Formats: sequence, structure tokens, C-alpha cells
Amino acid sequence: MQSTNKELVLDSQTIQNRVQEMGREISQDYQDKDLLVIGVLKGAFIFMADLTRAISLPLATDFIQVSSYGGSSASSGKITLVTSPSHSIEGRHVLLVEDIIDTGLTMLWLADHFSDQGAASVRICSFIDKAERREHQITIDYLGFAIPQGFLIGYGLDFNEKYRNLPEIYHLNL
Repeated sequence: MQSTNKELVLDSQTIQNRVQEMGREISQDYQDKDLLVIGVLKGAFIFMADLTRAISLPLATDFIQVSSYGGSSASSGKITLVTSPSHSIEGRHVLLVEDIIDTGLTMLWLADHFSDQGAASVRICSFIDKAERREHQITIDYLGFAIPQGFLIGYGLDFNEKYRNLPEIYHLNL
């Protein structure tokens, strides 16, 4: 990989330890419920794969793809639905899995969208919270890490579709 100006924020062992803890908590909270875990593509796919393996319950998985960034490092403020989930939402307990929440617009939009489709419940799970950029009030029910500043890459997070494959989280100095 070409050299980039990046600084390590979270190593892979720290990430895996927290994901295992989150899996145990989710398993406890969703006992005897029809759990549908929906990952927000593309960024959440690595986190969701590890998280679902850490959940010790029968569950279904699906994906939704939305866009609010395009090729920029900042959100455009407009949500575009690219791909809908293939499973029915009605009556299901939906756990939305996201890589990073900053402004909160995407997750607020998705939570409302799935509630409108008749979900029994909608909860939010995010690998990273960047609350200092929050513009919309949301509750993150399951949080991996709060990281206050910097543009992050790795473990599914990208810059212009690159760096998702890194097993750690880095600040990318743009």
C-alpha cells in the first residue's frame, strides 16, 4: 500500500475485544426476539461481520445502502437511498449497524424509515461516535468507541473508497 499520512487510533485487539463485549450485550438484550441486523453499506460490512459472529442468538442479516458523502470527506446533508433491505421489516426487531455516526442525519432518517415500515423496534449500533459533529439528536444503543476528532479510516471506514481493508483505525491527515 502506498504511504499515507496516518496515525493509529485503535489497534485490532482493542477493536476485537470491544466487538465481543457488544455481541454479549446484544445477545442478552434480544433473547427470544426476532432479530434482524441491518448493516449500512459500505462502511459497516467489516464491523457487522465481526459483530454478528459475536452474537450468540439466531438472527437474520440484511443490508441497506445510503449515500450522504459522495466523494467528499464531509456529509452533503442529503440522504439518498441506494439499496433497500430484501427482508420484510414489519414486526421484526431491527438493529441498525453503522460504522460511524457524526451528524446523525443518516441514522435518524433510517430509524424513521424502518419504524414507518412497521418494525417492532429499531435500535442503533455504531462502531464509532463522533458526537462533536452531531446536528440531529439520536440515541446510540450500542457503541463501540467515541472518537472526538479527525478523519478516520480502516476497519470498513474509507476515504474515496480506499483504506477500508486496514484492520485498525487511523486518523488520516488530509
